[in-house]
Amino acid sequence: MDRSPESAESAESAGSTAEPGTRSAPPGGAPYAGGGAHEHRWLILGVIGIAQLMVVLDATIVNIALPSAQQDLGFSDGNRQWIVTAYALAFGSLLLLGGRVADLVGRKAVFLAGLAGFAAASAFGGAATSFGMLVGARALQGVFGALLAPAALSLLTTTFTDPKERAKAFGIYGAIAGAGGAVGLLLGGVLTEYLDWRWCLYVNLAFAVVAMAGGARLLHGGRPADRPKLDVPGTILVSVGLFCIVYGFSNAETHAWGDVQTWGFLVVGALLLVAFAWWETRAAHPLLPLRVVLDRDRGASYLAMFISGAGMFGVFLFLTYYLQQILGYSPVITGVSFLPMVACMVVSSVVATNSLVPRLGPKPIVPLGMALSAVAMAWLTSLDLTSSYAAHVLPPLLVAGIGLGLIFATAMNLATAGIAAHDAGVASAMVNTSQQVGGSIGTALLNTLATSAATNYLVGKQPTPQVRAQASMESYSTAYWWSALFFAIGFVVTLVLYRPGRPKAVAGEGAVHM
Repeated sequence: MDRSPESAESAESAGSTAEPGTRSAPPGGAPYAGGGAHEHRWLILGVIGIAQLMVVLDATIVNIALPSAQQDLGFSDGNRQWIVTAYALAFGSLLLLGGRVADLVGRKAVFLAGLAGFAAASAFGGAATSFGMLVGARALQGVFGALLAPAALSLLTTTFTDPKERAKAFGIYGAIAGAGGAVGLLLGGVLTEYLDWRWCLYVNLAFAVVAMAGGARLLHGGRPADRPKLDVPGTILVSVGLFCIVYGFSNAETHAWGDVQTWGFLVVGALLLVAFAWWETRAAHPLLPLRVVLDRDRGASYLAMFISGAGMFGVFLFLTYYLQQILGYSPVITGVSFLPMVACMVVSSVVATNSLVPRLGPKPIVPLGMALSAVAMAWLTSLDLTSSYAAHVLPPLLVAGIGLGLIFATAMNLATAGIAAHDAGVASAMVNTSQQVGGSIGTALLNTLATSAATNYLVGKQPTPQVRAQASMESYSTAYWWSALFFAIGFVVTLVLYRPGRPKAVAGEGAVHM
């Protein structure tokens, strides 16, 4: 699939403004190899990394601030979940639309608009004087995050054209995406303990200003040369369907699974997503072309992000409870306790994408990450009321960090490798959608199962402090076992689906690169 110099020149003279590091691709095809590397690509990676960190950590940073915000604004325990859910609903349901908007309008413009909107929503939330104002701000954060996240990943995809450099870039990016939740816990603890809960929102202004300044200076502007049209029916079907799925699982945390507000939304959401899949096979300009998801390696990568998104909450959520409620750690020390896992995640991400995947392919690497994560979750079930951090918590944390790093960096790289330039936004959005929906489902399931385990343990017992503490341990252990099961399923799924051997789109053997 070579293109003559004359045709390339005519495309450029016709006003083509393809993204940096790419040349325009024919419809349905992969981008052409050999696009010039962006001279400031490593600085661009820093800008994109800051933006991605802001989006990811916002899913957990507010959790630490919730008790203080609740006391300040005076809302009930029942309403507390909506501070988290409002963000997840908007973010999860609009990601695919955000990815396609980036393909339509231009990734730089959407990236900067997402940053500006996210910063404004954060300032609005930090200044909240009521529960409704705070929930509205969190929903707006989700809306602009849905623009920002896929634009950031697609910019990374189209900026790094050399296979070795792309591997390094995705190793770093995967580590940021995986470690962002832990960073959010640490930063939220520091800000809440030493300043005020409102700074958990205000801090986004600093991230956004730095990223906007760098993005405006370094990124190339213009609209993609090969712009798809917007699939309006598909957009409505998938956005409403994802909203119902996330809402139904979020409701499961406060309603019974038999409640119509839980199962009703889940059924409607599932039907709408089936209708969306059917429509995409018939639409002239599909929102999510089936060629994006039906590639085996790419489809396996999306499933890996979904399953690991569901399973990793066994670490971040319940281990946070354990460290604070059982070991008596402060929010700051709790955040610091996760840093060794973050370090392992960074190292394994870089090693996986730089050395392991180009030599061995994803088939042994991602399943190995799933297996290590499953072992770590099962290991955490051995914790009890007398366990110590160094001897009992730290070892499984380190194993989990290595496993998650292998999963995230590899899956993100494979999910966007070799994709056509006009599909880069929506392919990137699918990565975020998979992780976000997986996280919502995992949180709801693990919370429900853990609560049931604690309730069952208390039946027929005097609710003394010791008994209540042991009930909490039962709930945490149940969550860890189920997280281990998620990762075990991920091991089987990725072992079966990933192709054996070195991936051409990553190893650079005659394949095209973004």
